[in-house]
Amino acid sequence: MPQVRTIEQKKMEKLYQEHQNTTVLLYGTSYSGKEDFIRTFIKDKDAFYYRCRDISPEEQKRLFLEEIRGRFGSVLKEESYEEGFRRMRSKDGSRLVIVLDEFQFLARRDTEILSALTSLKAKKLYPGPVMIVLAASNLSWVVRDFDETVGSYRKQINERIKLGDVSFLDVVRTFPSFSVPDAVKTYGILGGIPAFLEVWSGQKSIRDNVIDTILKPDAPLHDASHLFLLNELRELSVYNTILASIARGNEKLNDLYKDTGFSRAKISVYMKNLAAFDVIEKAVSFETGGWDNTKKGVYHIGNHFLRFWFTFIYPHASALEVMTPGDFYDKYIAPDLDAFLQPDFVMVCSEYLELMNMVGKTPIRLKKMGTWIGKKGTIDIVGQNEVRENIVAVCNWDEKEFPYSRYQLLVENMDQARIKAKVIYLFSATEFDPMVKNLANHDASVVLVDMKEL
Repeated sequence: MPQVRTIEQKKMEKLYQEHQNTTVLLYGTSYSGKEDFIRTFIKDKDAFYYRCRDISPEEQKRLFLEEIRGRFGSVLKEESYEEGFRRMRSKDGSRLVIVLDEFQFLARRDTEILSALTSLKAKKLYPGPVMIVLAASNLSWVVRDFDETVGSYRKQINERIKLGDVSFLDVVRTFPSFSVPDAVKTYGILGGIPAFLEVWSGQKSIRDNVIDTILKPDAPLHDASHLFLLNELRELSVYNTILASIARGNEKLNDLYKDTGFSRAKISVYMKNLAAFDVIEKAVSFETGGWDNTKKGVYHIGNHFLRFWFTFIYPHASALEVMTPGDFYDKYIAPDLDAFLQPDFVMVCSEYLELMNMVGKTPIRLKKMGTWIGKKGTIDIVGQNEVRENIVAVCNWDEKEFPYSRYQLLVENMDQARIKAKVIYLFSATEFDPMVKNLANHDASVVLVDMKEL
């Protein structure tokens, strides 16, 4: 699998090059590829790596000091974390990288380590330059509980780096043999979860990949939805009910209240927990003059894989047990997959414009981007510069040809949003209607982008 997370690696390298001692909190879900990321970062560096375990404080300290003795051949005068750090040595005076992986197992149960890390960073235990990396794969703990757990020690953290999903561009790089449509489908089904991308094959069709990695009883991702949620949350019956309801189209809290029977207060608490580790997102409309015409308080499943699971597999779990995986795919997934992928294609087009903006190839320098969510329609992408000049875009994934009526609807939605645009981008995964092509030929402010351009 090609190296990804270039941006995060560059951040880590920049911190490594700094002169002062540095502490970094590195975190993601259990599927974020954190371990591969750490291995890549510490390669060719003088580093000490310790994997914390879910054990008693006494056993944790014993294992930690045992590994110190084994690595540095040291004789410890006392059994303490401070003494362990005192016995560390770099090979040639270079910066020593100290990684405490799965740090939540240590920080939750032993405050001694926090005091020792504070002294270490202050050069009271180890004189040479040091970079401390505290890594965790319990996202909800980091987001909700880390600051309370470590107390004043949180002030020692110089940088917090989250290992979220990798980008669509990284997915393209991972599967160079895929066509752009197949890369979009892969991204829409799996998202940018590194552990999931590793089991996907660039030599198989999308249908065969879904069957072999998700639908078969022994498939590597067959139980991934359950395990993904179980690692971060309890009371899965409640969370599953809420996610299934959102997948059915109940996007507002009041809709969820009516559909699930749970109280509004209970739903709000559980939705907050789901949002803490990026399972759901609150869709906030891009702010324009047409604020009164926007739809507010809308939620959707932000995790690509869970959205796919609760849309196609969860409602038909019984059928999956009695049908062949191939028949299940053909009956329950294939007919609606393209419509399902429309929001994912919007994300791909947004990433394209972000890249174009970075290299100065957009007509205006964009400061912010988003989606305008109207009561009567949506503008897929709105980009704005510092003086409130706009570009807008609409993205067609599933219609055989980008119809002229889609452009007309965009103009109507722009009127509802009360915005004008210097340039209108029309993205299509298929062909463009002849009327649309004629429009672009006679109006330089309309730009057509097809799969070849993407």
